[in-house]
Amino acid sequence: MQFGGDRALIFRVIKVSGELAFHDWIWLTGYVLDQKGNALARREIFVQKAGLRRADPPRTVIRQPSRRPTAVTRARNGSKQEFRVTT
Repeated sequence: MQFGGDRALIFRVIKVSGELAFHDWIWLTGYVLDQKGNALARREIFVQKAGLRRADPPRTVIRQPSRRPTAVTRARNGSKQEFRVTT
């Protein structure tokens, strides 16, 4: 109930405790993640196995190298001149 509804969190598990706990309850150690998959805080949580859901991995954004546009003009003598447009 603690992590239900709008309090749900995405948690990357790094360790499952071998300690005995109540029936169907386990201690997990890991990191709370943001929507991009970045770790926000390390935590230990006590959860009921039935309440766990596997999360889809965050989508990886592949950024293409930025290409600066090139302006090509012709000089009066017909030769090409290139200029890099900077922002």
